[in-house]
Amino acid sequence: MHDIKAIRDNPKAFDEGLARRGLAPRAESLIALDEKRRSAILELQRAQERRNAASKEIGAAMARKDVEAADDLKAEVAGLKAAMPELEAIEREAGVALETALAEIPNLPFEDVPDGKDENDNVEVRRFGAPPALGGINKPREHFELGEALGLMDFEIAAKLSGARFVVLKGALARLSRALEQFMLDLHTTEHGYTEIEPPVLVRDEAMFGTAQLPKFEEDQYPVGGYFEQPSKINEDILQERVNDLARQFGEEQISERRLIEKLNEMYNSGIGDFRFGWRITLELLTAVSAAKDSFYSVFQTLSQKILDREKERFWLIPTAEVPLTNLVRESIVDEKALPLRFTAGTLCFRAEAGAAGKDTRGMIRQHQFRKVELVSITTPDEARDEHERMTRCAEEVLKRLGLHFRTVALCTGDMGFASRKTYDLEVWLPGQGRFREISSCSVCGDFQARRMNARCKAADAKATRFVHTLNGSGVAVGRALIAVMENYQEPDGSIAIPEVLRPYMGGRARIEARD
Repeated sequence: MHDIKAIRDNPKAFDEGLARRGLAPRAESLIALDEKRRSAILELQRAQERRNAASKEIGAAMARKDVEAADDLKAEVAGLKAAMPELEAIEREAGVALETALAEIPNLPFEDVPDGKDENDNVEVRRFGAPPALGGINKPREHFELGEALGLMDFEIAAKLSGARFVVLKGALARLSRALEQFMLDLHTTEHGYTEIEPPVLVRDEAMFGTAQLPKFEEDQYPVGGYFEQPSKINEDILQERVNDLARQFGEEQISERRLIEKLNEMYNSGIGDFRFGWRITLELLTAVSAAKDSFYSVFQTLSQKILDREKERFWLIPTAEVPLTNLVRESIVDEKALPLRFTAGTLCFRAEAGAAGKDTRGMIRQHQFRKVELVSITTPDEARDEHERMTRCAEEVLKRLGLHFRTVALCTGDMGFASRKTYDLEVWLPGQGRFREISSCSVCGDFQARRMNARCKAADAKATRFVHTLNGSGVAVGRALIAVMENYQEPDGSIAIPEVLRPYMGGRARIEARD
């Protein structure tokens, strides 16, 4: 979230930052929304001040027995009180309009971020190692070819269970995946100074908003449960349209209120999940009728409340542990002496991959469900840039210990994430594909997420608080690390050598073969 004060103070710099991301200027329209908000606040304050002053004047008029003046003042106060709700609504609407507009605008890149349109304009910073010799294999196999040949990676049964972009790992490959995650967590907690967290993988709207997954990227997320507003009055014509629609769903031309109640009760008693036209629409109609028809409100209220109590809470499956880890400091003031805070977690992650149609359709590269070890740092504004370099080195160390060839690239302005001010991607070499693929992304977000979470810090000798700065990175993606190990350690006979650093986690085993 951007600071409207900073935009007002330097609109040119704000628009220049957006232009580097390929976006149109927004400062003027945002300032106009802010002016409307400020005007509404001023109008409300004036009305409140006049109401208070007039109330005092009533007492003075009564004291001097000026009944006519007192009555005029009472009428004025009554008029001001009557106008207050509308003025307050105008102020709220103006504030929401500004907040909504700000929430949809991405973070601005640091000056040293390379300019560019897409991944082709990213800049390599450094690389480690070299492609493996692979014992003279002329055509290295991809991970899914290796896994299926070993009988330890099953996409067919996964498709029967869950559809496309899922996998079932078996035996030694399942253990290797677990070994990778344990190794990463041990490295980050014992050598890199991160505190291990086991967070929830279901989070509320506010947490997803805080790290900027919502509202911009809602289609990429997996919601769990339903969310409904409480009943509100609606136009009678709209109500009738909705009731008629419900009647058609029942195969009837018209439906009476009594018949509607009977049908809704039948559907509720049979189980919300069995509503053949969707329980979300059902409850919308239910609450609409109960609100619009006051005479029927008591009839609907009990059933409506049952469903509301059951379904009003919406959760989201986390797309990354960045969400719960970063939100550990939401709505709090952290003592600056405690910073930096460094958290790590190994969790399942869930992504709809809404924009990935046709991409990486074979194998484990792009999955709806995957495991990842996440790194999150909470720092003061002064420490954030150094912490970004440190975090990136921590992620790199995972790949170095695994003996994998990789490169670190600085993402250009057109390729970096929504909340980021600067991002490094680690790209690991995959012999089966003959190219580098992303395995980690480390970003510094400035105070962008902190403003959305209202997360602040305060020094002992400071009078005021300031927003913390947040960073996040993969340390690293477990599934892609499994892919990299399989392809880089493949043997001519189709077996897979286990990197030495992982052997203690594999019971001393040195190789995965078909019989495993």
